[in-house]
Amino acid sequence: MTLIRAYRPSDRNAVAEICTRTGDSGADATGQFSTDDLLPDIYALPYVEREPELALMVDAGAGAGAIGYILGTADTAAFDRWFTDSWWPTVAGKYAAAATAGTASEAESRFVRSATVAGGGLPTELLAAYPAHLHIDLLPVTQGMGVGRTLIDAFCGLLADRGVPGVHLGVGARNTGAHRFYERTGFTRVGEDGAIWYAKAL
Repeated sequence: MTLIRAYRPSDRNAVAEICTRTGDSGADATGQFSTDDLLPDIYALPYVEREPELALMVDAGAGAGAIGYILGTADTAAFDRWFTDSWWPTVAGKYAAAATAGTASEAESRFVRSATVAGGGLPTELLAAYPAHLHIDLLPVTQGMGVGRTLIDAFCGLLADRGVPGVHLGVGARNTGAHRFYERTGFTRVGEDGAIWYAKAL
């Protein structure tokens, strides 16, 4: 029986795996970079490191393990500072050799460059209204279960309980299914800079 539950430290490897297996606009990104750690090191593990209380897991039950998650931060500006100053220096060495040797792909180099610059893509004037942001990743087996909307509602409830006024997220331009999903769950398109940015008041 599928259930949604709080993140546990034992879920860390599952979070990393799910992030990689959904990292190519929802498709599997395994083997696309010099290490499969790249996407989790940027888009998943720092969140469960800093704010594990905001991470929720989709558990397949019966010992099958996690098949999806939602995670994020209540304060993007503070998270970005922590990521740049405290988190990224602990993992950056994994990517230095490929960069030095010139074997890193352009996509990998782009991800690494973006990781070293504080600040997301949401315009500064919108961050006051939508200071939180989230990432949700679900394996294909979850399709049709309705868990995506349930996760969004639960995560937004956690933020609202903290008095957070709004939340935002970025979606790749070619991930059209995700665009439709966020629009159905109450998000409004607020900007574009390569990614498409959505926001929702809480």
